[in-house]
Parts: sequence; structure tokens; C-alpha cells
Amino acid sequence: MGKNIVVVGSTGSIGVSTLDVISNNPSEYKVEGLTCHSNIELLIGQIKKFNPSFVSVYSPEAKEELEYKLKRLKLSVKIYCGEEGNIKAASDKNADIVVISVVGGIGLLPTLAAIEKRKKICLANKETIVCAGSIVMSEARRKKVRIVPIDSEHSAIFQLLENFDRGSMKRVIITASGGPFRSHSKAALQKVTLKEALRHPNWSMGAKITIDSATLMNKGLEVIEAMWLFGLELSAIEVVVHPQSIIHSMVEMNDGSVFAQLGYPDMRIPISYALSYPRRLAVNYIKPFDFIKAGALTFEKPDLQKFPCLTLAYAAAEKGGTMPAALNAANEAAVNKFLKGEIGFNDIAALIKKAMNKHSKNFIAAPALEDIIETDRKIRSENK
Repeated sequence: MGKNIVVVGSTGSIGVSTLDVISNNPSEYKVEGLTCHSNIELLIGQIKKFNPSFVSVYSPEAKEELEYKLKRLKLSVKIYCGEEGNIKAASDKNADIVVISVVGGIGLLPTLAAIEKRKKICLANKETIVCAGSIVMSEARRKKVRIVPIDSEHSAIFQLLENFDRGSMKRVIITASGGPFRSHSKAALQKVTLKEALRHPNWSMGAKITIDSATLMNKGLEVIEAMWLFGLELSAIEVVVHPQSIIHSMVEMNDGSVFAQLGYPDMRIPISYALSYPRRLAVNYIKPFDFIKAGALTFEKPDLQKFPCLTLAYAAAEKGGTMPAALNAANEAAVNKFLKGEIGFNDIAALIKKAMNKHSKNFIAAPALEDIIETDRKIRSENK
């Protein structure tokens, strides 16, 4: 009997890739539930194909639209709504595996709900760990829940550390593509368009994470996530720009040996591993890696003058407490403004820095969950 899977965020890029892996392995997995924000047309297509027991959408308006369209199609499925719907989905009694693939802070409470019910969690929502890493990882240890990361970089680190003695590890090297503006000047960055920013050179991703990749904030969030997921000191994590996105992360041992995880930039690879862990699926939908076609692999330092978001993320990580939550909320607000054409590309980092400076007055060093949620709410409200 296949494992029952709930996908929280089924219409995003990771959700769609997850369902592709599931559809290619019908004897291994069955879709129990799906949630999305408001992409009703895509969700209906997923309902038709996977026949889930329930779905959830994020607003009453979306629920009303979904009910109307399902009725016309003579389809019936239980429908939840809102944040509560995501929480119900993540804690569903029949779920064996919960994939958290929503983007942003809305992934936090569903992740905690899945931990509470001792589900296997495949996590593609880095913001959950960034905002509340101490709380989430503490709860996971208490409930003996293994969180398997889906992000290609963290999946790489996870796979490498599974095979080596942690005591012999010296540092972790997280690779970054550098985004579409790696060779731009700082002045040229102010003039980039939204269309240009959404054109990632290697990966096909949702709008928010694509902009994060262009600003290098995505890499900063990944550094904070790696600290909590793997129990690392900030000083033991280095970011290296690797434009080809073939090496996803590396681990250096104390004897000088360096081990890397390589593969094409195809999210189905880390998704397959996360779903099947501790096994590995034998798949035929991933093309064999061709070293000759891959060509040269190059590396360079990130330019912190042009991409200050990475510096801001390191500062938030060093400060700890509620500051990473403030960083994340401010970033989401700034990216949203950029997507709506209200600010320029370079203004994203400026808005985040201003919000972090303001939050210093309300900083909490050892926050409870309520403090993190309030920090998130307050900063979003102030930066609408």
C-alpha cells in the first residue's frame, strides 16, 4: 500500500513537481489532500487527476468559487479554508507524509501541526525554520519527527551528512547561482525590470523565490535554515557563487577532503529523495547526468556591495531571537512591493534594513511562538 501524502501548497512550483513525482510512482504514493492559495483552475485539474480526500484554499472567496466550479463539473470533495485549513491538512489523521511547499511565513503553523501529529515532514518552506528554527527543531526532537529538507541546497547537505561523521566536519559550503544580475553594476540593478528579475538562468520557480534568488536573500535565508536544520555555527557556513547550479552544496572535512552533491537543477531529484527517505527511488524521469555536456564548473565570491540582502541575513542570524523573523517579514513585504511595481530592485534591501533597524527597539532574544507571530504581523502591517 502506498504512502498517503498531503501537499500544502500544491499549485506552486514545488507542489507541481511533487505531484509529478507522485504520478510517476503510483504504487508508492497516494494523494490524500491538497492545499493552495487561490489558483482554482490548477487545483481543479489536480483534483481530477489525483482524487484527494480533501482540499483547502486560502480565502472564503476562493472556497466559494471552487465549490461553484466543482458543482458544475459534478465533482465532490471536502473543502477547508484559510490558515485553519492548512493546519487541518497538515495534521490529517490519514497522512503519512506532509509536504510543506507554501512560500513565506504561512508555512510555520502547518509545520508545527504536522510535527504535533508525528507526521514525516518534507520541508520546502525555508521561512518556517528561518523565523522559528529553535521552536520548530525543539518540537521535532520532542516528538521524534525527522524533517527532511527539499530545497536542493539543504537536501545536498542532508545527504552528505548522512554519510559522514559530524564530528569530522569542518564547514558547509552552500552554492548560489548568483541570479540573473550577477554581472550587473549596482547602478544597473536599479533599472532592472520585473520581467528581467523573474528570468532565473537555471531554475523554474515561483515569483517570490525567484526575486529572492536575484537579490541573494534566498541564500541568506538558506544560511539561517542550515544553522537550525543541521545544528551549525554561522561561522561554519560559507556561500559560494556557482553559476552552473550543478553542485548544490559541499561539505569540507577536518582532513581537507571536500564532498559535493551534484545533479541537474531539477527539483524532482531532492523531492524524490525526501519522499522516499531513507530509501532511494529508482526513477526513469530524471535524465542521466552528462559530465561532458555539463562542461566547466566555476566559482566566485558573492558581491556583498551589489547584493546587501545576504549581509542583512548574516546580521539577522548573528543577532538571533526575533530578528530573523523580522528579516523574513520585511523581505516578503519588500518583494511584494517590487512585484507590484511600487519600488525598484535596489529598494528591496533598503526597506529590509530600515525594518530591521526599527525592530531593534522591540527585539526579543528568547522569543516564544507568540512573539514570533507578533513580530511577523507587526512588520508586515508597517510595510504594506
